[in-house]
Amino acid sequence: MSSDRLRTPEVEALLRALLSLDNEDEAYALLQDLCTIREVQDMAQRFAVARMLAAGEHYTDIQAVTGASTTTISRVSRCLNYGADGYSRVIDRLNNAEKAGE
Repeated sequence: MSSDRLRTPEVEALLRALLSLDNEDEAYALLQDLCTIREVQDMAQRFAVARMLAAGEHYTDIQAVTGASTTTISRVSRCLNYGADGYSRVIDRLNNAEKAGE
């Protein structure tokens, strides 16, 4: 299983580091140090695609708004439908927080 290959000691340490962050500024600083600008932009684009797919948007609209390729949109769609539920869990939490006015 691919998640077993992902769970290395280094990845586990990264997860602990992410969970230790207290706020958006700390998360932003870690992303700046850890990733290239392009990597952060790519992750942000994939997350935007996931939110739009979860909201029922069509591929052509998602492509026009985000600039994502159809390959990227398809990959994110597969993750939403058959993945580890990471996107869905976070999207649900953010949507609930927005509804609650946070």
